[in-house]
Amino acid sequence: MNMFHTIFATRLIFILGLVNLVTGFLLLFSCRIVPAFKPTRNLMQHPFYKSVFHYHVYFWWIFWISVIIHAVFAINLMGWPFR
Repeated sequence: MNMFHTIFATRLIFILGLVNLVTGFLLLFSCRIVPAFKPTRNLMQHPFYKSVFHYHVYFWWIFWISVIIHAVFAINLMGWPFR
């Protein structure tokens, strides 16, 4: 049985999609450009933001590894859409 056509692969794609969304938001809100937006201007003053910003580099690693695994499983399960 092909590993990519199992219920495990479908669940993994779904979970990695959620990980992509969460880490995407974490990257957006832990970026230094956030203070440029008016609603989030005072965000950098809070200790919580400083602790989250400390892990910004690690969020990128989690995000890209998750995106690559998600894409590999999704393409192998669903097929390449441009044939």
